Amino acid sequence: MGMAATESQFHVLAVDDSLLDRKLIERLLKTSSYQVTTVDSGSKALEFLGFHEDDQINPDSPSISPNNHQEAEVNLIITDYCMPGMTGYDLLKKIKESSSLRNIPVVIMSSENVPSRITRCLEEGAEEFFLKPVQLSDLKRLRPHMVKTKVKDQNLDKKQENQENPEEKLDKQEIQSEKLQQQQQMGNNNNKRKAMEESLSPDRTRPRYSNGVATVV
Repeated sequence: MGMAATESQFHVLAVDDSLLDRKLIERLLKTSSYQVTTVDSGSKALEFLGFHEDDQINPDSPSISPNNHQEAEVNLIITDYCMPGMTGYDLLKKIKESSSLRNIPVVIMSSENVPSRITRCLEEGAEEFFLKPVQLSDLKRLRPHMVKTKVKDQNLDKKQENQENPEEKLDKQEIQSEKLQQQQQMGNNNNKRKAMEESLSPDRTRPRYSNGVATVV
């Protein structure tokens, strides 16, 4: 129950132009308790992710549109290699070139066992390369990639939360310094008041002079 509950939190985007293969991978993913969204092309996958073709891919220009970004977080993309228009390799490259999407794990599927193709995809950043027909045992290899990425994202969020604005941090230091000064001033005032009270106390011993001889009373 715990395992199924954890895996159901993971959302997989499956991309394949073949309706039959798309239905098969969707069924296998749902059997593995994953949330699934399917699309039939790389361009639709990018559209779902909020990516725009006319975006400039560079660190200073975000490659994702907040207004069009999908509401559900995508934890992994599994895509067919051979598709008309944009291939799975092209989709992989665009995702890995995007500063906003590059951390999403990508898995490639293909019915053709071409070593050079597999090597190229893995070198470009693909986590796995599955040969079709994809088996349920293959999908068991997906979870570690999603867990690793999710933990990394959570740690990044915590780090960002812990990073205070320098100005806010300076303000806090100034407030603490002022409080310390106030406490010290109050302490000094208390010491002065105590000293004054002691000097004015009628019980305090003081010298009395009589015939030039000092007598303490």
